[in-house]
Amino acid sequence: MTEEISRRPVRSFVRREGRLTSGQARALEELWPRYGIEHGEGPLDFDALYGRSAPRCLEIGFGNGELLLWLAQSHPEVDYLGIEVHRPGVGRLLLGLERLHVGNVRVLCRDAVDVLANRIPRASLDEILLLFPDPWPKKRHHKRRIVQPEFVALAARALRQGGWLRMATDWAEYAEHMRAVMTAASDFAHVPDARAPRPPTRFEERGQQLGHEVSDLCFRRS
Repeated sequence: MTEEISRRPVRSFVRREGRLTSGQARALEELWPRYGIEHGEGPLDFDALYGRSAPRCLEIGFGNGELLLWLAQSHPEVDYLGIEVHRPGVGRLLLGLERLHVGNVRVLCRDAVDVLANRIPRASLDEILLLFPDPWPKKRHHKRRIVQPEFVALAARALRQGGWLRMATDWAEYAEHMRAVMTAASDFAHVPDARAPRPPTRFEERGQQLGHEVSDLCFRRS
């Protein structure tokens, strides 16, 4: 299964690199060795990576990193792993980690499904956050949506029993898709009104300005 997933042709993202500021470029060069995890093979050793044993949370697609930075500051007892493929956002997060002296965050710049399949040890996470992923609204692009049975199976494998998978979207049709996929997943139980406290993300605020209803969907590993 691992080999098949690592070669999967359909990605849930398109690299829109954008322009790196001089500060972001410096962060990627100078701060990546401190916070970044290079591409490799085999499961990560989280205790060695963070220098301790602690609850672990994975955020998939952290954007510019505002929420991840807030979470890490608010919960220093938790270790956070962030995945993002767009380097300007990674650079911005690295600058924030340095400025605020945050030490409980590590970063991967890879496809999240590949990371879940190849780098995350079984039952090693307490929480997975997938907030406002690309909705791929056109029907011909629905196959690119990250929330698919394959992803849910990998999330179940990565989470400990009782761990959380929290998702959010401001696209009503994508919310229905998420619910349908999760309803078919026997490893998860839906827990209504279980949104964890967090500030609104940039994507959430933009959706609300457009009049979109935000759906928070919370599931517990059963």
